[in-house]
Amino acid sequence: QVQLVESGGGLVQVGGSLRLSCAASGLKFSNYAMGWFRRPPGKKREFVAGIRWSGGSTSYSDSVKGRFTVSRDNAKNTVYLQMNSLKPEDTAVYYCAARQGIVVFTTSGYSYWGQGTQVTVSS
Repeated sequence: QVQLVESGGGLVQVGGSLRLSCAASGLKFSNYAMGWFRRPPGKKREFVAGIRWSGGSTSYSDSVKGRFTVSRDNAKNTVYLQMNSLKPEDTAVYYCAARQGIVVFTTSGYSYWGQGTQVTVSS
């Protein structure tokens, strides 16, 4: 079956960096667009970043543009989220998700989800 497993979360100070990874199995990874979403405490899950199957096209929410970078390695079936200049408002559970086709910004557009990894930014 399809599995998406996130890793790399943790506690970091304001201005610090983290790199999240999402390892995929059970699907032809290179056929799927990948998205990163997050759920801040007490809020709904929201789109953070996405990358097309080829890696040639990326999308970001306005809140992370210029600070986060999404990338993928199709040979390793892994997608990454490099997070720099972290802010307290970046505190959330981060999820990766997969869908065939293009990147979309809504949670309902994704077929597969990981279990999430906690990122906490302390001030």
